[in-house]
Amino acid sequence: MLEFYADPASPYHRPEFDPARRTILYCASGGRSALAADALQGLGYANVAHLDGGFKGWQERGRPVEQVGPST
Repeated sequence: MLEFYADPASPYHRPEFDPARRTILYCASGGRSALAADALQGLGYANVAHLDGGFKGWQERGRPVEQVGPST
């Protein structure tokens, strides 16, 4: 659904996706976010990046993680 949500011409477009803004993607290990970044670039998003190694790699490097409790 990413392509539908990100394409401003799509009836499913979501305003969170803006080709003029910086977009940083992440997933668990970095594979899906790399593919998603490639898809967004194909849609004309010029300022796209993904977190290499994903969230797992971020944690393994000792980077900060904030624990958030359930929403009420």
